Amino acid sequence: MPALAELIENDVIKLDQVDRDILNILQVDGRTSASRIAEEISMSIPAVADRIKKLQESGVIMAFTTLLDHRKVGLDISAFVTVISESSSHYSDVVRQANKTPEIVQCFTTTGNGSHVLLAVTENTTSLEKLLRIIQGWPGVMRTETQMVLSSYKSINSLQIP
Repeated sequence: MPALAELIENDVIKLDQVDRDILNILQVDGRTSASRIAEEISMSIPAVADRIKKLQESGVIMAFTTLLDHRKVGLDISAFVTVISESSSHYSDVVRQANKTPEIVQCFTTTGNGSHVLLAVTENTTSLEKLLRIIQGWPGVMRTETQMVLSSYKSINSLQIP
């Protein structure tokens, strides 16, 4: 595998077929061992481990994590909160506040009506209402628009890597 410096072009990492194969396996099960991957793609365990390490160092693999069913742990409400701010000067304030707020599980900057869309997960409607009041108190936030998620039929799936 070439050095990482050789791989980066316009912030896009050039992946060969072996990298793609490793990533496809890890997207199905992030706990798959290097020995299992090595067996599946006919490579040595150290070579696979080295590639995984380089994919992590380059930022292609951002993290290994556990996905939870939020309802089964007592968090019944998911909602998309669009933040409408008074000016773009508060852009980074919203991101900073979202990163400090545990109920916010994702923060997107967007085009359209608002500057940011937040995915929030809370225990119930009372806790969502409290969270909305907190968000509406952030610097520069004029108002919010909220859509509660009733059902989810597709969750995180593997990316098709070009």
